[in-house]
Amino acid sequence: MPMASTSSYTKVQYLQRQAASLLLYQSVLQSEVGMAFLELLQAIRYTDADARGCLQAYGSYFHALAAKNENWEDYLITQLLLSKNPFTRLAEVRKFEDLPPALIAAVRHDLQILQSLYECSSASLSEWIQGVAHMPISPVVWYKEQELLGGETKFATYLQQLDNWGDAVEELAAYYRQCGSGLFAEYRALRWQGGQFIGIRYSDPVKLSALVGYESQKDALLKNTEFLLSGEMALHVLLYGSRGSGKSSLVKSLLNEYSNRNLRLLEVAKSDLKDLPEIVEHLRGVLQKFIIFVDDLSFEEDDDAFKALKVVLEGNLTARPQNVVVYATSNRRHLIREFFVDRPTPKDNEEIHAWDTMQEKLSFSDRFGLTLTFEPADQKTYLKIVQHLAAQAEINITQEDLEYQALQWATRHNGRSGRTARQFVDFLKADLRLFHANTNTSNTSH
Repeated sequence: MPMASTSSYTKVQYLQRQAASLLLYQSVLQSEVGMAFLELLQAIRYTDADARGCLQAYGSYFHALAAKNENWEDYLITQLLLSKNPFTRLAEVRKFEDLPPALIAAVRHDLQILQSLYECSSASLSEWIQGVAHMPISPVVWYKEQELLGGETKFATYLQQLDNWGDAVEELAAYYRQCGSGLFAEYRALRWQGGQFIGIRYSDPVKLSALVGYESQKDALLKNTEFLLSGEMALHVLLYGSRGSGKSSLVKSLLNEYSNRNLRLLEVAKSDLKDLPEIVEHLRGVLQKFIIFVDDLSFEEDDDAFKALKVVLEGNLTARPQNVVVYATSNRRHLIREFFVDRPTPKDNEEIHAWDTMQEKLSFSDRFGLTLTFEPADQKTYLKIVQHLAAQAEINITQEDLEYQALQWATRHNGRSGRTARQFVDFLKADLRLFHANTNTSNTSH
């Protein structure tokens, strides 16, 4: 049974000093896994360490890695690449030779420290715990096959081949310049909530290829999005039309079409539109391109959200960032609700320029550079959508039967629309699968 040696305690105390001396990458150790690692080092740093406390600290560390489903080594590299700090922010937008020398020296220093922490494997920690707690065998070591993705895998392999991680500063800067850092590098879809950006881990998987009909509208939106991705001045877009015509799905599908070109979709609820000028300033100068997505847009009179959106659409003294556009959907052509009592009549105590006020309301949608109209689907378009979705779902029934059931569904449910077609095909697919499963079970039992 191995005993914890004096050299082990010296090593642990050295690692603690190293972790405490990080200059820029403190965030790497500020998550649940990082904190559990530091607490484990603290528990085993003394020769008279409490065995029970050490075992509990190791259990917390193991649990944190298992919850993340990551090895310690993979976790450390992932956090390194996602970290947001003064170096990452500048590296995204400046050439390496234009970065401040003190910043480069600090990164080199931090990389060498992170290398020391990287080499402190879970297996080593388990052996130290065995010695401290006088256990006959060492605790279970958390381990899984490496699953870093894309550029992370490439960079991890590059680091593993280096004797000194301090030599990786320029390569790391190139990574940030290509992929970005922080929350916008980690998530493709986000929402603004409670005054901060929140990552959406599981975004809507809808694909452009699944959307049929409204081809001219789709082409116009794709072209405008290409302008955004190419660094040109793209237009703000209003997608207006009937319910269930696929306006929202079309915007969401852009993410799955272009996320590999650094496109990000940021969902902003109508109740948070008052924060829009602040949101836009946060996004200014960021590597990624952003579609601010506002679904089901409409306003009441004197709405603060109306005023905030107007500032973003029309601009003010601050130049508009070229990496941000607003794509909004609405069922209303005139976005501000108007009542008959709003219409000006020549009465005493009436606003002199009331017609101007009303026109301001009615023309708000014109402030979007591009308005795409989605008319209700006719029977031909509806059946075309159904046939396309049924083919993608590999539903094997006759076209005549498919069309008959689709029309029956539209009559009984929400009328003809892309949404109705999707609901019908999803139901039919599940129904047929259940029927075949029951048939197979019945045949097997006989």
